Amino acid sequence: MPDPQPSPAQQEPDLPTIPPSAIGAYVVLACGLAWLVALPLWLGKGLAEPIAVVLLPAMMFTPLLAVLIVMFAMRPVAKGRRLWFLGGWPLRPTRRIVWLSVLAVLGTVVVVVAAMFVAIALGWLTPDFAELSGLAQILKASAPPGTEMPPTWVVAAAQLASIPIAAFTVNALLALGEEIGWRGFLVPALHRYGTWPALIVSGIVWGLWHAPVILLGYNFGRPNVTGLLLMVGGCLIWGVLLGFLRLRSGAVWPAVFAHGAMNASMGLPMLFFAAGSKPDPALMLGLGASGWIAGGLTIAVLLATGQFRRQHTLAAPTNRARRADPATRG
Repeated sequence: MPDPQPSPAQQEPDLPTIPPSAIGAYVVLACGLAWLVALPLWLGKGLAEPIAVVLLPAMMFTPLLAVLIVMFAMRPVAKGRRLWFLGGWPLRPTRRIVWLSVLAVLGTVVVVVAAMFVAIALGWLTPDFAELSGLAQILKASAPPGTEMPPTWVVAAAQLASIPIAAFTVNALLALGEEIGWRGFLVPALHRYGTWPALIVSGIVWGLWHAPVILLGYNFGRPNVTGLLLMVGGCLIWGVLLGFLRLRSGAVWPAVFAHGAMNASMGLPMLFFAAGSKPDPALMLGLGASGWIAGGLTIAVLLATGQFRRQHTLAAPTNRARRADPATRG
């Protein structure tokens, strides 16, 4: 049964209006700190640097650090209201936040799986569900000669079972560093300009923030502007979906867990591709073209069912944005 809409008397007051200077400072700091963290990779062997295994997770906390700097240096939100503004606390209505978090994880995996089948249908991915020959090929190449490998389906089953566990634990912890920045701070900060400007702009900025590693070949194997544009497109689609969770719940936690599930499940196509085929991540990954299609269809369903109108307390839109944005009406 859908959650009843709270009456105006039950709603909390609108969140503080964040000045453009604080929004700009946050974006510059988040992106600048990401480049700073990735600098040793650029000065060394790129993603082949051993320290990359430390720097890549560390980069995920730069949006959180940028928020802390802006909050304490510029004070756009009063001290006692910062966690509330960021969607971290209080956790109410608790039942809605919990169920949306569970649905966010399941829904994220469904979109990733749908993207994989879109890639199969369009000929971008040649599957082997029977033998998992592609996975067997990867395992064999990664193990020392003569090593006895477990059955391929055991490895695949273990990875599949780990997705929800990782989504709610270690991946969620890493995703929190990003989500406090993108959906915790930036989406409500931009919300006064309208729902869709907030979702689109925050998604584009999120994609551009990845530039220090995408331009080294991360995710798509394209260390150039094409790779960056692919990432911006993927983050735009997924940013709308994660932003929807933020708007629908009024809390950052469903987006945190969805981001954790997203990172845990993006490699699913690599479990099922056929040996000898050459799957292109730009086409078959959930951040690539197949993900744009599956994610876009999901957004269309949410729009058609009026889900973007069911928003919890966030910063009030300006009068101009309210008139122009159908998601704030009705």
